[in-house]
Amino acid sequence: MPNNSLKIAVIGGDGTGPEVTAEAVKVLKAVGKLEKIEMQFDSFDIGGDRYLKTGIIITDDEIAQLRRYSSILLGAIGHPDVAPGILERGLLLRLRFAFDQYINLRPVKLLPGVETPLKDKKPEDIDFVVVRENTEDMYAGIGGFLKKGTPDEVATQTAVYTRKGCERCIRWAFEYTQKRDNPKGKMLTLVAKTNVLTFGHDLWWRTFQEVAKEYPDVKTDYNHVDACCMWMVKNPEYYDVIVTTNMFGDIITDLAGIIQGGMGVAAGGNINPEKGGCSMYEPMGGSAPKYTGKNVINPIAAINAAAMLLEQEGFAQAAARVTKAITIVTGSRMKSQAAGKMGFGTSEVGDLVCENL
Repeated sequence: MPNNSLKIAVIGGDGTGPEVTAEAVKVLKAVGKLEKIEMQFDSFDIGGDRYLKTGIIITDDEIAQLRRYSSILLGAIGHPDVAPGILERGLLLRLRFAFDQYINLRPVKLLPGVETPLKDKKPEDIDFVVVRENTEDMYAGIGGFLKKGTPDEVATQTAVYTRKGCERCIRWAFEYTQKRDNPKGKMLTLVAKTNVLTFGHDLWWRTFQEVAKEYPDVKTDYNHVDACCMWMVKNPEYYDVIVTTNMFGDIITDLAGIIQGGMGVAAGGNINPEKGGCSMYEPMGGSAPKYTGKNVINPIAAINAAAMLLEQEGFAQAAARVTKAITIVTGSRMKSQAAGKMGFGTSEVGDLVCENL
């Protein structure tokens, strides 16, 4: 496709996923017209309902089809009638590995008008980014059972770290920190647990130190993960960019999500930065099945995911327009970010963002 075009696969998924994704697509189409970006959207029926009907989560043919897209916009995965882990492993993890989406990018920014549980903290205090390695660690799927179901049962789950996996994530984080506009200065903090996890996290530490020599303009720091959880709450303004392992990144980004106002506003990207790579963007909230079809769920996180998609695909001006429109809507129009308390319906919030582009 031409350089001013985007080919986007849309997976609405489960529960309220299709509703919030529809608003993200609405905003993308609106900003595409303003910025003269040609966009093609194709929907894929993948999720819990189909799995319950057919026993199929995603086929090899569908993965081959998705590979032809530069980006995937995902709504939500999680069905109350499907056991936890089946859809997550069968779709989310499978796509991360199939498309080598080795960067999980999580901006943590408090928007105007959004409440945070942290006393006296303002939008300028909560504005950092977590870069999480996305294809190794405990998620590699290496492990098993011995004598399962007996009193002598043994379960193993092996964490895997490679030099390649560590280095490409750390290097990407350094380059991202270099480009990030932060008036407080450029600083990259490694979060790990080197005092206990003395093999895999020693590899992370040594790789971090070696790669840092190539980026003398970036200040470096280190936190044990437990200390990071404390300081993220006490002094979130300290952080610029955090780089961390897959498991620890999974945990601390949920803590980060709540201090930025909850999962209704938090978005993330599963990114393959290589040329021609397919990346996936999603709101961090779950499928919220109890709100399905009621037009009350908050679509801001999904729209934030759309802005991330634009930025990572090279449409920085379009992304900035969407982000600015979001801040106007959260700061001056919405009463709350909670479902049913926004002062508007799901589709009306999408309309407001479009109006303010």
